[in-house]
Formats: sequence, C-alpha cells, structure tokens
Amino acid sequence: MRTGVRAQQREQTRQTLVRESRRLFSTQGYASVHLSEVVQAAGVTKGALYHHFEGGKAALFRAVLEQVQQEVATRVAATADAQRDSWSQLTAGCHAFLEATTDPSVQRIMLVDGPAVLGWRSWRAMTEATSGRHLAHALTALVLEGAIPAQPVAPLTHLLSGAMNEAALWLAASEDAADLAATRQALTQILEALRTR
Repeated sequence: MRTGVRAQQREQTRQTLVRESRRLFSTQGYASVHLSEVVQAAGVTKGALYHHFEGGKAALFRAVLEQVQQEVATRVAATADAQRDSWSQLTAGCHAFLEATTDPSVQRIMLVDGPAVLGWRSWRAMTEATSGRHLAHALTALVLEGAIPAQPVAPLTHLLSGAMNEAALWLAASEDAADLAATRQALTQILEALRTR
C-alpha cells in the first residue's frame, strides 16, 4: 500500500514539474527559464527535479515537447478519424495540424525551441514518431487506393510536413488574421494537386 502511495506521489511530482515547465517555456522561451523558477513554481527542490529529470533543464524540456507533440498528434488523428474516406482524412488532418499550431505555446515549444534545444535530428525523429507517422499512414493509404499516383511516400511525407511546419512558423509571426484562411486555402490547393485525375 505504502509503495503505491509513493509511486503516486512521484508521478504527481513529475506531472507538476512538466506542467509548470511547460507554462514557463511557453511564455518565456527555453533560454530565459532558469531551473530555480521551475522548482519554485512546482513547489519542489532541485534534488526532486534531478531525481525525475537527470539531464536537468534539457531533459525537462524534452518531456514537455513530447507532451505537446503527442497532444497535437492526438488532435490531428481524432480530426482525421472523424472523416469517412481517406482523402477527407488527409485534408482534415493537415488542416487540424495547422489549427493546432496557431496556439502560441505550441509554436514556441514545438516549432521554435524544439529544434534549437534538441538539435534538428532529434527534433525531427520526435516529429516523425507523432504527427509525421499519421501523415505517412494517410499518404500510404491514398497511394494504395490510387487516389494519388504511386510514388515513394517518405519524400512526400517530408515535403508536406516541412511545408506545414514552415507555414505554422510564418503564421506565428503574422499579424494579419486573414493569413490563416489564406494558408488553409493554399494547403488545400497543394493537396488537391496530388490527386489522381
């Protein structure tokens, strides 16, 4: 019984550290956050932080980034899965990704600080394991159905993923509310150009 309570307390401490770190990273940016702020906000000691995240700030950021990426991937998958056919699933999922990344905290953590903190290769691997995996599955299904011409899926996945990430970063800096609708329209046109005629 006592072991279960301790495990629950450890998990609660870990969740609190991730939650408070996420709040700080999203509002101040990774470089501006100090571990002393994190432990104060979480109400724990630095020892407790290092117990859960041996790599310190970088390990804590990785946990936050994993959480954000998983939330975006879940949102994309749920939106896509609500559609009836593979083509609608692809388009709805791509648009859901753009919508999810209009959240400034998601942009900051996932698209700005993510590659800078973890390095391009590690960040890319995390992206491929979440939203990138869903995109690859959707494109594979469309190739198999003949809805898009037969072609290697990996390059197409990277091209579309890169275009959507870049669009999300551009939208983050935009001050024109009409840019989201224009980006959605451009994305739809790009996707339509892939379809078999």
